[in-house]
Amino acid sequence: MAKQQISNHRTIRQKIRQWIDSTLGNTHNHYICLMPERTGSFSSLVLKLFFSGIKIDEDQYSVLRKIPENAIVVYVNQYRSYFEYLFYYTRYKQAGVRFPAIGFGYKVIIWQPVKRLFKIILAFTDYLLHEKVFPNPYESGYIKDELVNGRSALLSLVEKKGFYKRFVKAKYDPVHYLIEMQSSINRPIYLVPQLIFFSKKPPKSHPTFLDILFGTKEKPGKIRRLAAMLNNKNRPFVEISEPVNLNSFIKLTENKELSIDQRAILLRRQLMRQINRHRHSITGPVQKSKQEIKENILTGERLQGFMKQYAAKHKQKIWDVHKQADSHIEEIAARYNSNLVGLFAIVVRWILRFMFDGVTVNYEMLARIKAASQKGPLIFIPCHKSHIDYLILSYIMLKKNMPGPHIAAGKNLSFWPLGPLFRIGGAFFIRRSFKGAVLYSKIFTEYIYKLLEEGFNLELFIEGGRSRTGKLLRPQLGLLSIIINACKNGACKDLNLVPVYIGYDRVLEESAYINEIEGGSKEDENIKQVIKARRFLKKRYGKIYIKFSEAVTLKEFVNENDMPLGTMTSKEQNALCRKIGTWLLHSIDKVTVVTPHALVASAILNCTKNLFSYDHLLSIVDTYIRYLSLQEATLADTLLLDQTHVIDQVVDSYMQRKFIETVSKGEKTLSAESQFKVNENKRSAMEYYKNNCIAFFIPAAFTALAILEKDAFQFSSVDLHSGYKFFQEFFKNEFTPDPLKTPENHVRKNIKAFIDDAILMPHPTLADTYNITSSGLRKLKLYSGFLKAYFESYWVVLAYFNRYPNNSVKAKDRLKKIQSLGNRMYKKKEIKLHEAVSRVNFQNASDYFIQHGIRGSDDQEKIDFYSEKIQNYMNYLS
Repeated sequence: MAKQQISNHRTIRQKIRQWIDSTLGNTHNHYICLMPERTGSFSSLVLKLFFSGIKIDEDQYSVLRKIPENAIVVYVNQYRSYFEYLFYYTRYKQAGVRFPAIGFGYKVIIWQPVKRLFKIILAFTDYLLHEKVFPNPYESGYIKDELVNGRSALLSLVEKKGFYKRFVKAKYDPVHYLIEMQSSINRPIYLVPQLIFFSKKPPKSHPTFLDILFGTKEKPGKIRRLAAMLNNKNRPFVEISEPVNLNSFIKLTENKELSIDQRAILLRRQLMRQINRHRHSITGPVQKSKQEIKENILTGERLQGFMKQYAAKHKQKIWDVHKQADSHIEEIAARYNSNLVGLFAIVVRWILRFMFDGVTVNYEMLARIKAASQKGPLIFIPCHKSHIDYLILSYIMLKKNMPGPHIAAGKNLSFWPLGPLFRIGGAFFIRRSFKGAVLYSKIFTEYIYKLLEEGFNLELFIEGGRSRTGKLLRPQLGLLSIIINACKNGACKDLNLVPVYIGYDRVLEESAYINEIEGGSKEDENIKQVIKARRFLKKRYGKIYIKFSEAVTLKEFVNENDMPLGTMTSKEQNALCRKIGTWLLHSIDKVTVVTPHALVASAILNCTKNLFSYDHLLSIVDTYIRYLSLQEATLADTLLLDQTHVIDQVVDSYMQRKFIETVSKGEKTLSAESQFKVNENKRSAMEYYKNNCIAFFIPAAFTALAILEKDAFQFSSVDLHSGYKFFQEFFKNEFTPDPLKTPENHVRKNIKAFIDDAILMPHPTLADTYNITSSGLRKLKLYSGFLKAYFESYWVVLAYFNRYPNNSVKAKDRLKKIQSLGNRMYKKKEIKLHEAVSRVNFQNASDYFIQHGIRGSDDQEKIDFYSEKIQNYMNYLS
């Protein structure tokens, strides 16, 4: 009987064992750190609805899709959060990208399907009864197997008892585990840092009462997080940082000799630093009050020492110097307010919607620049064509989850009421000249140092002011030099220099620019102009084009010189600054967007006939577009989508603005035979738009004129080198050459372009010899025509020097006399182009001739040399 009972018990135990094994699938690997791919339909719907208010842009998903297919993906966040774990699991699965099924150190119970939860409890109990220890997903190899089999995971770097468990209790460290795992497999493990932002506002230097109660915006509590999710205006959003290839990390030379523990500590710090820097790149530095920043600057050791010396030297009381310094800070400093900046963004969006037809931006490059900001402050250096520039760049930054830059603005813009508003938006004000203002100069330098030290991004206009000519002005390097010097003195480890092109189909200030360029005085900015600006709201100004160039660090420039910045002399640092200035202008030129308005203006002004047909205009535009395509220039999207239609629109716009007039009266629609003539008084306006794209055509213009100068239908490329070099030197104040290309490179490249367009034909037997084709001569004049107005401007200035003896006219009166002479020469038809009467061209020409030893009629030999040169070239261009 006893034997029978024992046998029955054994049978029952075997059946229970079989049932347990069958239920568990002969494995104890059932853990609550895994969320299965399929959850209950109700719980799945609840999670989807709950997390639907958090925004993930497509460019963030693209980061995940670029990870190699064979890679094992482990997502990384900063703080342990079941909210984030469930969010990433739900939304990534919904988007069809790899989602974190495994949570390192997470215990998910209530979201488990009932059947799976039963298996977990059964496996846990069975394993404990048999092995007398708790099952461990690390020791069992479960996590490794799941990851190798294609699942993804979430790793949190900071948790309440995480450090204690790793450091004191010697529990498994997930980072340590992943490094060991990577060493044992061939497939790469990618660690993907990611962040959820519940606010874009910068953190405050001191926590508020709400922060203490409900958690900070960086790490909100449950109530604050829920409130943020219910806020439709400022939805929470996700940012995915650059993935870290663990295999590459291990193979780094500096990591090879380290132990696994040391590698784990280093990797954890690197991931934490990357997440913090990424957060900083979105929110910006800690927000300090204006008073706090002012006190930091005025009480700094460097400035305190300087003010004592200044007081002693100028025999002033130290308190009087302090008062002056405080006044200078008030004059200069921005008062950035993130709350009001959000309101400004709404106003800017309204302006863009009602006055423009859209904004085109190369967002992919901006994303790369955003990533670069994690390594140092961004110094945005855009060209300056309009007052809209200040607004549009900050608006784009805000739109793409980047902190708005502090903007260097001229003191002329500090007038009420716009001055205080600009300060709130991040503008700080700078005088046009520091001459004689020693204390002001030092205060300004210390202010820039403080901005960089705090980690603010900056925006400055390298041209110094808005371009009245449409092309880039010569670089003004004062502020750039101050920024470089601040970096040299330790304000930051490095800088990211970002050239930016901002262009418009049509600028708001068109009429004011033409008035100034033709000799009219500039009206100071004031409240009256703001009131008048209402009329602009009634017009449409086409599209705005913003194109970011690749960011280059200051260290990269310094490394090219093989000399540390800290050891450079003042002369060497100035040379570096000039080099960077040239590179900035050329980089902006390279990313310039060629607009339909610029292209049509170029075709009209370079047309050799007084009357031209619509068909002839289209043929010139086609010639220019073919050349631009060969140069890989960026054409406006409207030109790419429907070239004929957009040119019709531009011609119609120019007719409405009286730039051109139809010869055929009563003609209502454009046809190939439609005839036009240019309104001479409006040529300067079209010259402005022509100059918007002139940088792309200057190498072709120099090459074409060098060919025309040979006055022969056959020539060799060597024959053109001296002419090209002369033009490049002669117009160095007008056009910035490519610092990486020689004149020989340009000649060779343009000859190839001319051959491709059937302008030239290689000689069948003679090497490096070319013939001009029957249609080539006309096209060469279309390219060289870009220079005609400049030669005439320089001819006027040379006539001025030929007329007045050395030092007979004061320097401040020189430009007025040249302008007056230019107007007289145009009326007498000694020059043909109205746009040649340009104040800016006259200034550049005057500077050039003075630099080359011409100061008046006493320098007759040099005047005769340049007179002959210019006269010959003007003959070739006529």
